[in-house]
Amino acid sequence: MAKIKQQSNAKIAIVTGASRLNGIGAAICRELAESGCHLFFTYWTEYDRSMPWGVGAEEPQKLQEELTASGVKVSSLEVDLAQIDFVDLLLDRVSAEFGEPDILVNNAAYSTATDYASLTATELDRHYQVNVRATALLSAGFAQRFKKKEGGRIINMTSGQFQGPMAGELAYAATKGAIDALTITLSAEVAPLGITVNAVNPGPTDTGWATGETKRFLETKFPTGRLGQPRDAAKLVKFLASEDAEWITGQIIHSEGGFMRG
Repeated sequence: MAKIKQQSNAKIAIVTGASRLNGIGAAICRELAESGCHLFFTYWTEYDRSMPWGVGAEEPQKLQEELTASGVKVSSLEVDLAQIDFVDLLLDRVSAEFGEPDILVNNAAYSTATDYASLTATELDRHYQVNVRATALLSAGFAQRFKKKEGGRIINMTSGQFQGPMAGELAYAATKGAIDALTITLSAEVAPLGITVNAVNPGPTDTGWATGETKRFLETKFPTGRLGQPRDAAKLVKFLASEDAEWITGQIIHSEGGFMRG
């Protein structure tokens, strides 16, 4: 059994969307655990099973075991963020097991290929429910409960929608683009509470979605000749969650490794 790190000032972090071991969510959990944070992550395997990349039923449990072995407290919850009533359920669970959280990383996302010819109200709503509504409501709930007066962090994951068009991903681009606006306005509202709010755009990241010809094409768009790795985004999130980033708020940080569009 791993020995829990006994740090009186250890931070408590919530990370959404950590279903897959090779995903950005899992990488963020690893980096935060390395810095001594206790972790509570969410996952929703039903979505990942429906995607081309898939997910093993045991992956969330393996991630929890891996993080626990690093010596921090870890818990998780399988929850559909598209449901309206998940916020209190999640935050109550975190508070009961760990105490009041310091860090919220809104990493979960919903994404399917939709263009103007295939866009439907149902598909647009599904994107909105997870990408916009869940992020906004969970961020608001986190801020409403935050009483520590300093050290609060909300970090949103975005995808560079304002860097250029994302043809074939109309619903995703529209809903994730809203995260930029949310980040900027929420940062001003919660600054008096001691909470910073920032967003990270990691650019194309190799989490298993790009294979074959697509991956080879994307590699030519990076000066280094490789796609981003999940740990690249995770390291930036770890910095933004740290005390060293207390003066950074309201920013959308494009950490894309020199990715060249067009």
